Amino acid sequence: MPRGTYEPNVVVETTNLTEEEWLQYRRGGIGGSDVSIIYGISNFRSNRELYYDKLGIKPLREVEDETWLQKKMGHVLEDLVAEVFSRKTGLKVFEVKKMFSHPLHPFMFADVDRFVIDEDGRTGIMECKTTNYQNKDAWEGDVKFPYQYELQIRHYMAVMNLDFAYIACLWGNSENDFAYRKIVRDYDFEDAIIEEEQYFWEEYIEKQVEPEFIGKPDVSLKCLKMYLDNPDPSLGRMALPVSFRSDIERYIELKNEKSRLDADKKKIEDELKRISVLIMDKMGAFCESELSVTGKKFVVSFKPQKTERILSKELEKLAIHHKDVYDEYVTVNENRKFTVKELITA
Repeated sequence: MPRGTYEPNVVVETTNLTEEEWLQYRRGGIGGSDVSIIYGISNFRSNRELYYDKLGIKPLREVEDETWLQKKMGHVLEDLVAEVFSRKTGLKVFEVKKMFSHPLHPFMFADVDRFVIDEDGRTGIMECKTTNYQNKDAWEGDVKFPYQYELQIRHYMAVMNLDFAYIACLWGNSENDFAYRKIVRDYDFEDAIIEEEQYFWEEYIEKQVEPEFIGKPDVSLKCLKMYLDNPDPSLGRMALPVSFRSDIERYIELKNEKSRLDADKKKIEDELKRISVLIMDKMGAFCESELSVTGKKFVVSFKPQKTERILSKELEKLAIHHKDVYDEYVTVNENRKFTVKELITA
């Protein structure tokens, strides 16, 4: 593709858009955070769910988004991440509230967090991220950072025709809980990303052909829970194609192996319980105990922890005596149980 010969197009000014309006515009192309989904490495979405979203196909049923707070925090703390980055680097950071598209590949969209001016007066991209303390190892050293973010940033550099970018991440309440990386444009890498995106857009979105699931099984299962046709027992039993034989036999093999491992796990858990009973019985009302031997010291904690929950029998009472409250706060979910059995036939 031509190098350094284009300017990005403006899709829309985003300042006054509602969230739903912004999402509707975003469905018109592939955004930076969509790239990891296309590559099958996203922790949040499958390629099939992305396909449905781009075509505006609504899910048949809603699934609770357990990552909503993580996403919300990332958005809320963008300004803070940008400020910490500017303080640490001395570089000017600014925001442009526009959604852009690539003039040569109009399906490529970019809604960039921030832009940055370097020491030579050049403009680059600045992406703001947050994570929790348990994930800080993904940023250890001076060069390491999550691969899905690299895909996102290289997508942005391609759309905006910019030669460098910074990504910054905050994972705590101290300036020391912070890291940033500089990424320089790599045209070969960029071309590979464009090729993947173009194939997804032209072969699936434009032709309205569902892609086969790739990537992490959990996000694929989430997609099926949202979009799979409602069960119809009247359909009887479906005859699967012979091509599924190896998958089914492998499933049964793994299921049997898991059963053997679960049995070993149960033995270990029982032994742990046996030892804990001995110590708990000895401690009585004590919440802590210790054992000192040569060169070692062991501390045992047996402290009370309070939990709040509603017992099933109490829920039954609530349904009888306060049905209006029960109906308002109790959600009934229907799930389909997947099993595979091997039947011996003559």
